[in-house]
Amino acid sequence: MAKNILDKLAEEVDKIKEGVGLEKETKKPKKAAAKTAKKEKTSPMEELLEKNPVKIPQVGDVLEGTVINITSNSLLLDLGGLGTGIVLGKEIKDGLSIGKLKAGDKVEATLIDLENEDGYIELSVREASYERAWEDLKAKRDNMDIISTKVLDANKGGLMVEINGITGFIPVSQLSSEHYPRVEDGDKNKILELLKKLVGKEISVRILDVDSETEKLIASERAASSEKEKEVISQLKVGDVIEGEVSGVVDFGAFVKFLPPSKAGSDRDSDKLEGLVHISELAWQLINDPRTIVKTGDKVKAKIISIDDTRISLSMKALAKDPWSEISEKYKVGDIVKGKIDKINPFGAFVYLDKDIHGLAHVSEFQEVYPGKKMNEVLQAGETYSWKILSIEPKDHRMGLMIVKE
Repeated sequence: MAKNILDKLAEEVDKIKEGVGLEKETKKPKKAAAKTAKKEKTSPMEELLEKNPVKIPQVGDVLEGTVINITSNSLLLDLGGLGTGIVLGKEIKDGLSIGKLKAGDKVEATLIDLENEDGYIELSVREASYERAWEDLKAKRDNMDIISTKVLDANKGGLMVEINGITGFIPVSQLSSEHYPRVEDGDKNKILELLKKLVGKEISVRILDVDSETEKLIASERAASSEKEKEVISQLKVGDVIEGEVSGVVDFGAFVKFLPPSKAGSDRDSDKLEGLVHISELAWQLINDPRTIVKTGDKVKAKIISIDDTRISLSMKALAKDPWSEISEKYKVGDIVKGKIDKINPFGAFVYLDKDIHGLAHVSEFQEVYPGKKMNEVLQAGETYSWKILSIEPKDHRMGLMIVKE
């Protein structure tokens, strides 16, 4: 035990002090005293200390010990000549290795107390491993390792996880398509409800960012699944037509889940890939709200228009007939037509001549008819007016219009 060693050291120090006092009393010359000291026989403890000087550890020192016994809330270590050390409670937590330790393993631990109430040297594995844990995280980041971790908690911005005993964060944007919260109206409370359902689940992640000084740890589930997705996505090519189900509708478009050829017939959601139909690719007409075109659960067909890494872009309008291809049969430059204003912007008004064909009445053309007037002072969205067709560009789906003063 550490106490026994310290007691013996104290006794030897006392003997040395007594010898110094005796030397002063006899007032022997220095040379004579030295010769006498050489002739005097030293004690076994003095010889031991001379040959093997013992360094008394201080609180905060890192010691190495051999595992003797492991329980659910304690870890006993053999510290050699110092005695037996113990790691208790929360101090036993070490995400790097504790779960895999066995008797006989070497462990580094930080000294907390030379002797606790049970006579053990009290240690902390957690403190000693903290720096090592961050170094390991950096190595995992650099090696792009895929790590399995459990979701601890969720907030409106993402998920909290633990890696190497250190709390990390997965932003919502870094979740896989399987776990990404599809909330049509973007309600943050609804998003949180979906994220809360993931608490307690094991997920695979890759580390994106590590900073021990600011204690920042950012992980990505999407990055961890990308390699697997890339292999499956390699079966696809631009121009392929897929059949799937709308998995979510957001302001900028609709997400569609579908099975790749190799998983045809599977009923497992994890086998599905997911692509995005941008709002501009939902239909040929101008769309302000994707929810007016599709809703979650709809069965749809779409054409793959691009594949960028693991991002699949789809188009539903590519499978529909382009109404602009036959525009010359309905409209000609110089025609006076009726059209309803969809919306008015600072640069002009978007006008629908029918459900598919629209044009732009630029503000400069408007001011020729109504000099000094603002467009929203004369015109109103939702109302129908007469327009003169100034230009038609079928390839670019553009038409120039000018208001006709009535």
